Amino acid sequence: MTQARPKLEILLAAPRGFCAGVDRAIQIVELTIERYGAPVYVRHEIVHNSHVVQELENKGAIFVEDLKDVDPDRPVIFSAHGVPKSVPADARERKLFYLDATCPLVSKVHIEAERLHARGFDIVLIGHAGHPEVAGTIGQLPPGSIHLIETTEDVQSFTPDSSKRLAYVTQTTLSVDDTAEIAAALKKRFPNIVAPHKEDICYATTNRQEAVKRIASVCDVVLVIGSPNSSNSRRLVEVAQRAGAKRAALVQRAADIDFGMLEGASRVGITAGASAPELLVKAVVDAIKEHFEVQLQEISLTRETVQFKLPRALTA
Repeated sequence: MTQARPKLEILLAAPRGFCAGVDRAIQIVELTIERYGAPVYVRHEIVHNSHVVQELENKGAIFVEDLKDVDPDRPVIFSAHGVPKSVPADARERKLFYLDATCPLVSKVHIEAERLHARGFDIVLIGHAGHPEVAGTIGQLPPGSIHLIETTEDVQSFTPDSSKRLAYVTQTTLSVDDTAEIAAALKKRFPNIVAPHKEDICYATTNRQEAVKRIASVCDVVLVIGSPNSSNSRRLVEVAQRAGAKRAALVQRAADIDFGMLEGASRVGITAGASAPELLVKAVVDAIKEHFEVQLQEISLTRETVQFKLPRALTA
């Protein structure tokens, strides 16, 4: 006699998965391959998701970390995370044809930093060292113009240029709550510090964090679908834990699920980082259905309608 599968309720957080910047970046790679043929080079992973990268490699994309590895007769695309100004300068020197897939919301931070610098501000960047977006933002200005702050402890040890006014910008994929704490610490220590005119953390990061907060407190386990090098995906795990999930884990794909983690659970929350495609969400749900009798419910916070224009070179 077949043993009955245990019952499990799955709460799907919405919004989840691809944001407008990721969708635009992937389209840029696909359309460039269609228009110019394969191969097309991409400097750094176009977005931080191994499945997406593999799919684009299958279509003819070659991912490199240095422009010296690019065939000078082929197009090269800069990733959604943005690049230092030295990269397009290098591309022009090498006479490469390039397309910039930087998310427009990252470009907004670049422009903001440049304007503050032009006005003579000493600039703080709240972000994570080593992340390509942070490297890209710092690389918009001369060396030493931007100071990276990662924690509230960093705020206490930071010594700004006393001859200049102080302002801050932020990485777009941070924890909203952590960033608010760091910003509050900056404002407490430097009451006259100038904040961004509009929040730098992008709408998609904010929406996904708020959506996971809505389900985390009533879930035994929250699974976040995303790659380990995806900043916004890792932040979703942290947000779920702080919001009350008994357990939370990052999984890249269905094969990564630790079903021992789900033993005894009655309700599981699922979300996906902004660079994770919906087909990975479906695969995770299908894998869980093989072990449990599943009741599925989507908990929607808001509907996203943001779209970004493609580069003129691909639409003309």
